[in-house]
Amino acid sequence: MDYTILGLAVTVMLVLAAVSASTNRQEARRHQVRLALVERKLDALLEHLGVEVSEPHLEQVEALLRRGRQIEAIKSYREATGAGLREAKEAVDRISGRA
Repeated sequence: MDYTILGLAVTVMLVLAAVSASTNRQEARRHQVRLALVERKLDALLEHLGVEVSEPHLEQVEALLRRGRQIEAIKSYREATGAGLREAKEAVDRISGRA
C-alpha cells in the first residue's frame, strides 16, 4: 500500500474538516451579531412605546439578591435564561431595582 497517497488523503480530509468548522463558526458569529442588533432595536422600540416586558419570574435570582449575592444572582440568571453576561447583569440590576 502506498502510504503517501493515504497520508495525502487524510491530510485533505483534515483540511476540509477544518475549513468547514471555521465557516460554521463565522456563520454562527454573524448570526449572534445580527440577533444582538435585532434585540437592541426591539428594546429601543419597546422603550419608545412605553411598553414594559416583565422579566421571567426567577425566584432563585430574587432570593440571591435579597441576600446581597449579586454575582451569584447574575450567574443564576444566565443559567436560567441563556443570556450573555452583559444582558444578565442589566436584567439583574433591573430586578434589584424593583425589589
